Amino acid sequence: MHIRHALLSLLTVAILLVVSHPLRAVDWKAGVATTVITPQQSMWMAGYAARDKPSEGKIHDLKAKALALQDASDTRLVIVTVDLIGIPRDLRSAVEAQARQQLDLPPESLLINTSHTHCGPELRIEKETMYAVPEEYIRRSDEYFNQLQTKLFDVVKAALNAMQPAELTFSQSSAPFAINRRSKTKHGFQIAPNASGPTDHDVPVLRVTDADGKLRAVLFGYACHNTTLSFYQFCGDYAGFAQADVEHAHPGVTALFMIGCGGDQNPDPRRSLELAQQHGKSLAAAVDKALAAPQRPVHGPLRAAIGEVALPFANIPTREELQKQTQSDNRYASRRAEALLKQLDAHGKLPDTYPYLVQVVQFGNDLTMVALAGEVVVDYSLRLKKELQGNPLWVAGYTNDVFGYVPSARVANEGGYEGGGAVLYTTLTGPFPPAIEEKIVSRVRQLADSLRQPKHN
Repeated sequence: MHIRHALLSLLTVAILLVVSHPLRAVDWKAGVATTVITPQQSMWMAGYAARDKPSEGKIHDLKAKALALQDASDTRLVIVTVDLIGIPRDLRSAVEAQARQQLDLPPESLLINTSHTHCGPELRIEKETMYAVPEEYIRRSDEYFNQLQTKLFDVVKAALNAMQPAELTFSQSSAPFAINRRSKTKHGFQIAPNASGPTDHDVPVLRVTDADGKLRAVLFGYACHNTTLSFYQFCGDYAGFAQADVEHAHPGVTALFMIGCGGDQNPDPRRSLELAQQHGKSLAAAVDKALAAPQRPVHGPLRAAIGEVALPFANIPTREELQKQTQSDNRYASRRAEALLKQLDAHGKLPDTYPYLVQVVQFGNDLTMVALAGEVVVDYSLRLKKELQGNPLWVAGYTNDVFGYVPSARVANEGGYEGGGAVLYTTLTGPFPPAIEEKIVSRVRQLADSLRQPKHN
């Protein structure tokens, strides 16, 4: 009798444990992959118009990484992070087409974010024109472009092939080193630290564990220009060091950095390798703080949308104005005018709008990602986080197409480098007017509304 009662008691306890602690339902699969994209030969470097010589070695390797996710209904998303200053639209389109044809991955399910390091190779043809890059290095850039396309596709494929059952959680902390870089002077707005200007110090973190709770990948973000450094060695800058520090602290984990709306934000202080390492450690510490904090479970279903919005140009130059500008003493103004005249001759007119990409990803009712093209200023992140309420919002810039600055209405009205002055170093038809902010925000809202999930009681 005693044995019988003991067995019944054990059975009762077991039933209670199952009821009170049911087996966790793993509703995700995840896979990660990494590839080195450091050029194998010296190349012209990106990021500063004043560069006058090619690269001279490396501090550490540049990398492309992919995080592939799949929900219970087999909907997939691949987030690719790249240690480059930007991704040209045609490169995004080429990888997208290949992934769609060979992997059945739709365009909305591919998100490519670049860290905007200024210590990587130049591969944007319009910059080669503006910077008068020597012919030999243009050839090397073309070769690198083709190799990069293959590597980006391969890392997407490898991440999809590596998918295993996983769980996702979200948390957030902050890092202090970003500072607004638009200072008002008697000569207008100049690039200089502005401690009273708007900033976004949030560090959003997506934590990926396997079915047993072991950490496999960490995706994290920060809204700050990746410009601590300006030398001639390949380096991922603070973002590269932060990823390396997170991976060192968590052996076997893949750390991926997704830059936010840092178009008008700079690391402070800057201009030395030691400071880049310091900022990397600061960001890695913020990631670890978020990983140690209470986690918000992230469930499916996974839904994504991508679309364009036509952003108008302001002050489109006439042929006569361009011809006059070709005689300018400013070499960038004259080169830009020559490039635009070639466009005018080839097509009969200059573009009056830019096809701007907006992407939104919805993780059930638990997390929303907004990914914006170009060098987006911080006002967009602050506004969208305030207006798109309901669940955590993660806003990234520098995604899918990095062509130049995207000012808010405030920044466009104020002028300065991010407000229109930087157009001098591009082949864009003209600066953007203040009205583009409402157009972009409206498009984000349209895409987000199309993905919104019904609340479950």
